Amino acid sequence: MSNPKYIIIVVVAVVASIAAWFTFFAKESAPDFTAYAAGPDRKAAFFEYFTPIILDINRELAADRQQIQSACDAGETGTLDNFLTKFRIDDTDLEQDTACNILLRRADIVPASLAIAQAANESAWGTSRFAKQGNNFFGQWCFTKGCGIVPKSRDANKSHEVADFRSPADSVESYMLNLNTHDAYKPLRNIRQSLRKKGEAVTGVALSYGLGKYSERGDEYGKELREMISFNKLSSLDKLALNEAD
Repeated sequence: MSNPKYIIIVVVAVVASIAAWFTFFAKESAPDFTAYAAGPDRKAAFFEYFTPIILDINRELAADRQQIQSACDAGETGTLDNFLTKFRIDDTDLEQDTACNILLRRADIVPASLAIAQAANESAWGTSRFAKQGNNFFGQWCFTKGCGIVPKSRDANKSHEVADFRSPADSVESYMLNLNTHDAYKPLRNIRQSLRKKGEAVTGVALSYGLGKYSERGDEYGKELREMISFNKLSSLDKLALNEAD
């Protein structure tokens, strides 16, 4: 005859495991920005929600950069393997430059003003279908069938989908990794490196000039971002981000 106490313990363990699974994999969502009136109210809610997320991820990047710099200064490049993987550096890259040089170009912050301006631009202030259904605030694509949301206007000969993220923070993290690693954004990284070498502030306005390949609009896209940063007075966030992330 089965032991009732044993059965209860097993049931409790199973329920706890299921709850833990749902907690870990459950999708997190941003606020419903359509609940706010378009204009100042919606913008304020958008800024309030995304600024802490962006600062947190920038702190992680700043910490990575500091650890990489310390290892490079000490000649301990053998300890950098995890960073080489994280920042997508392969043997071909290492044939062209040293691990330290490449990592220090890639492991760095993305100014909050730029991140917020792009999130607002790409997601229509958090109201787009892809933002609401897939936590995708930066228009990022994926290329495996079922990896995301199929755009309604996708050409018949295309196979891309708009990436689906578990949380808005995952979207921000993926966006920053994209800027820090993809060949298309080498100009952005070179601008940032030049500012670092001159001891100047890394700003969203400066880095926007390196985003010519982010959109089909080319340089006009960067111009639009700079106008958004100026109109919404977002440059002040860069000082906050730099002070708290360094």
